[in-house]
Amino acid sequence: MKTFKALTLLFILSILTTSCFEDNDDIPISSKEINDFVWKGMNSWYNWQSEVSDLSDTKDDNSTEYDSYLNQFEKPKDLFNSLIYQVDVIDRFSWFVEDYIVQEQQFQGISKSLGMRLQAVETNNADDVILYVRHVANNSPASNANIKRGDIINAINGVILTSSTYNNAASNLSNESVTLSFVTENGGILTPKEDKTISPVILSENPVYLTKVFTIDGKKVGYLVYNGFRSSYNDELNAAFSFFKNENISELILDLRLNGGGSVATSSYLASMIYAGASDGRFADLKFNSKHTESDGFYNFSNNLNVFDSNGDKTGEEPINRLNTISRLYVLTSGSTASASEMVINGLRPYIPVKTVGTTTYGKNVGSITLYDSPDSDFRERASANSGHLNAMQPIVFQIFNRDGESDYAQGFNPDIEVREFEFWNNIRPFGDENEVVLKAALNDIRGITTKIAPTRKGRQSKKLKIKALKNRFDKEMYIDNEYH
Repeated sequence: MKTFKALTLLFILSILTTSCFEDNDDIPISSKEINDFVWKGMNSWYNWQSEVSDLSDTKDDNSTEYDSYLNQFEKPKDLFNSLIYQVDVIDRFSWFVEDYIVQEQQFQGISKSLGMRLQAVETNNADDVILYVRHVANNSPASNANIKRGDIINAINGVILTSSTYNNAASNLSNESVTLSFVTENGGILTPKEDKTISPVILSENPVYLTKVFTIDGKKVGYLVYNGFRSSYNDELNAAFSFFKNENISELILDLRLNGGGSVATSSYLASMIYAGASDGRFADLKFNSKHTESDGFYNFSNNLNVFDSNGDKTGEEPINRLNTISRLYVLTSGSTASASEMVINGLRPYIPVKTVGTTTYGKNVGSITLYDSPDSDFRERASANSGHLNAMQPIVFQIFNRDGESDYAQGFNPDIEVREFEFWNNIRPFGDENEVVLKAALNDIRGITTKIAPTRKGRQSKKLKIKALKNRFDKEMYIDNEYH
């Protein structure tokens, strides 16, 4: 198998060790020098290099013309953005890094957070906007304030949420403290309940959120809420499947609605736990541009998994707890289901039926690496990076395929059974509740019942809204562990 030790590939969060890095003294450097790094790094690694005319290999043949081209851009970020292939259409993912030390800290998966995820909805009443709580992390400021999944917020710091105010109001969620106004709903009327003021803390969340078994028509159905492919929790994930094995489940529902990605290795481990025939066989292939075909590689199913501590250091190995009692998989999905989550769906489909329930997934079948200003290492080594600046790049450099060469989910996987959770914003139930609307649809399908699920209120349809202030580029990344081969 091709080794990936030379690359730290990113497709949620990359565990990179920053403790061994020493800040270099600031040395003045011109934008042109950084621009040269930007162009040459993109020319070498960018997945769509051959499609971007300004990344042509002949662009720097004439040094005078090349210098003139670089000098057009006062900011290196502007040059980088100009080189993106069909930005927000084809390449929605590449970004320029202003400070790679800050980025590496965020990639460690430890961030300052309130510990909850929110969804904005324009309700049945025109112009009214609410936020409902999708998830609350254990031992977080939100959980300590007794905030629960399904709670409804209609004001932030006293600002009532409307279609014109909610984005600006939501920007206060990153403040050192924020006051949230909670309401109840009855017949379309919102009634004030209470205000809660909370502050973010440094938080690291166990992604193995809930493990449960239902008995449906005499069959045992396993249910796992899994919120991130984090390699430091590989052993907890394996323990969840030990529980399922001991319960002798015959169906599995994997809830990935909040799972934006993570470790590629952990993705292959999870697939190896699910598929009974996973003692051998191909799980996924990674393919780079024509200049880096030597980096192409593949992932097989695994019989053992690596265990890592919170610093990303390998501490041991465990045999994988593989299910031998299921012949299909249900996956609960949303627009937040991305990267490594989609990789599991795509990677398992050649082997077993995978039925998706919910809404269309995010659509990320490509991945990135961090490029530093270290041309002698082909821009890969941070230790030898130019000491005059902390700029770096995070361009898309590879695409991922399953055993059958399929990678056609750039627009996401459409659900086999569509259930739009946000339409039930006034009746969101806890994860694991049999009447929780998306889970219920999967359980009914196992029963052989075709479910027609309607929102709890008639009239004008609710509309799902994006919260710009909560957009996090790290939410939908994927990395490959250096220890993995």
